[in-house]
Amino acid sequence: MVSVPLGPFALPLNPLLMLGGWWLASAVAARLAGGHRPAARQALRRAAWAGLAGARAAFVWQAAPVYAQAPWTVLDLRDGGWAPWAGLAAALAVLAVYALRLGALRRPLLAGASAGLVAWGALSWTLGVHDEPALPALTLADLAGRAVALRPPGAGQPMVVNLWATWCAPCRTEMPLLAAAQQREPRVRFVFVNQGESADGVRRWLAAQPYRIDGVLLDDRLQLGALVGSGGLPTTLFVDAGGRVVEHHLGPLSAASLAARLDAVRAP
Repeated sequence: MVSVPLGPFALPLNPLLMLGGWWLASAVAARLAGGHRPAARQALRRAAWAGLAGARAAFVWQAAPVYAQAPWTVLDLRDGGWAPWAGLAAALAVLAVYALRLGALRRPLLAGASAGLVAWGALSWTLGVHDEPALPALTLADLAGRAVALRPPGAGQPMVVNLWATWCAPCRTEMPLLAAAQQREPRVRFVFVNQGESADGVRRWLAAQPYRIDGVLLDDRLQLGALVGSGGLPTTLFVDAGGRVVEHHLGPLSAASLAARLDAVRAP
């Protein structure tokens, strides 16, 4: 499961689970802290902000040459550019400082952080957030009406599968980036699976664009989104040479986040 649908919108599941884990950590720590409850809550708040800032800063540092070409994209947090281990280290460092300064907070913070991490991990595992499932075996139609396998037998090639629609503004925003990557990455197969629109409408829209994309398929029954557990657009799946979905992203990609995920699918 990748996202949670909310009417016409969808939210990525993992950040929601992390927010729930933080809430549980704060509740447990505050309950055990007694008279130091405000300090315990403050410690968890600052740890959360430090974790977010550390995870983003570490990713931006790693991808600095790419972000340098479009510095404003650093501010677009929808691109999924995070370094989780750096964020976790930053959050734990803040909690350690509080625990060292005020001994009465050591047990509450340890118990709260442990409860939050265990809850997040258990729910993530149960809901399959970090699973690497096989790409669904679907046969869809191309723009000429021919049946095409989403992943041909024996392909043995990394893939990027983008679920999109012409009415989706974030899809239109990221499409030039994906089109350029398709031209630049001949060893990666790019597939653009349109969701629920007619071939004529898609052809007209593509003809009006200043770029070209190949590998457009039509999913008129919205099968792929349901099978991969995503109810929002754009959704992009990164598939390794063995056919496993090793990364997925809900929302528009930046050049840096796309490059990082392409590295993941190209890895042996």
